[in-house]
Amino acid sequence: MKKVIALVMALAMVFSFAACGNESGSAETVKIGCTGPLTGPAAIYGQAVKNAAEIAVAEINAKGGVQFEFKMEDDSHDPEKAENAYNALKDWGMDVMMGTVTSAPAEVTAANAYADRYFYLTPSASSTNVTKGKDNVFQMCFTDPNQGSGAATYIAEHDLADNIAVIWKNDDSYSTGIRDTFVAKAAELGLNIVDEETFTDATATDFTVQIQKCQEAGADLVFLPMYYTPASLIFAQAETAGYNPTWFGVDGMDGILALEGFDTSLAEGVIVLTPYSADDTSEMNQNFVKAYQEKANDIPNQFAADAYDCIYAIYQAVEKAGVKAGMKNDEICTKMVEAFTTMSFDGLTGASMTWAADGTVSKSPNAVVIQEGTYVGL
Repeated sequence: MKKVIALVMALAMVFSFAACGNESGSAETVKIGCTGPLTGPAAIYGQAVKNAAEIAVAEINAKGGVQFEFKMEDDSHDPEKAENAYNALKDWGMDVMMGTVTSAPAEVTAANAYADRYFYLTPSASSTNVTKGKDNVFQMCFTDPNQGSGAATYIAEHDLADNIAVIWKNDDSYSTGIRDTFVAKAAELGLNIVDEETFTDATATDFTVQIQKCQEAGADLVFLPMYYTPASLIFAQAETAGYNPTWFGVDGMDGILALEGFDTSLAEGVIVLTPYSADDTSEMNQNFVKAYQEKANDIPNQFAADAYDCIYAIYQAVEKAGVKAGMKNDEICTKMVEAFTTMSFDGLTGASMTWAADGTVSKSPNAVVIQEGTYVGL
């Protein structure tokens, strides 16, 4: 009998220790999932997001308390692959989604997250279609309309050009959305758009015709609402054609200086509207830049900064809302939405950021110019 009692007590102690370990270990871990291009032509974006998110998670976990686990699935900037990646994250046990990195794939995963009731915060998918009609989908980045109108306003306020041309990708929601609001705001401000040229995925390697038409129209500034890969080709082909206008891009241009094989001198003088510059001298930014260089041996871009801010904003909301691991994702979602629409957040990409009920963020953009292979604030 004594042996039986001793055995029962020993088993009770084992289960007690197991329960305690579960409460302070995996049970307190909130799983954050993300999809993005870790391979393919947009991989610079995805790798930057992954590196910065991992830095933020490590910093937060070192504080103690609520712990994060971060997992990123490769979608190669492809909507179909993004859906597969999203399903893999669900199978992993994701609690919160740090969105998808680029707009077209994000439109798919955001719709899925809305249907499944996962809270969703994207660092950089700026299309309005990502958030439209979805109360649980939020953006850390500027929306495409804000970038378009902001670019036109900056050009007008600084009197950068007499004649403006636009080259945009007409089969891409990111490029189209920015172009539409840029043209509308330019008309409102009295800017003179002398030419517009388009391209598609199928024609994204040869821009000689578009460049020639911009040059013939007398454009002294060309607005490029696009990602850095086609922009790099435009710069090289314009150099060959002897055409040297002011080039003005938006956040998709960030990353061009890290593009393998690209001659950065071709981007000399390019102006980019962005919420972030690695040259910011604030203590928060300098600590981040140091950590990023140690991890990735590179200078962080705007995508990295937005991802870092995403993790810390999620952390702030988790603490504000009292989110605990083990809660169902729909319960977490409800709590996170309430937190995001009632809190103010200070990050690398803006101070006193707030979010509207439609998921859009309020913060001010900055312009930087590329000089001698680095971004310099204007």
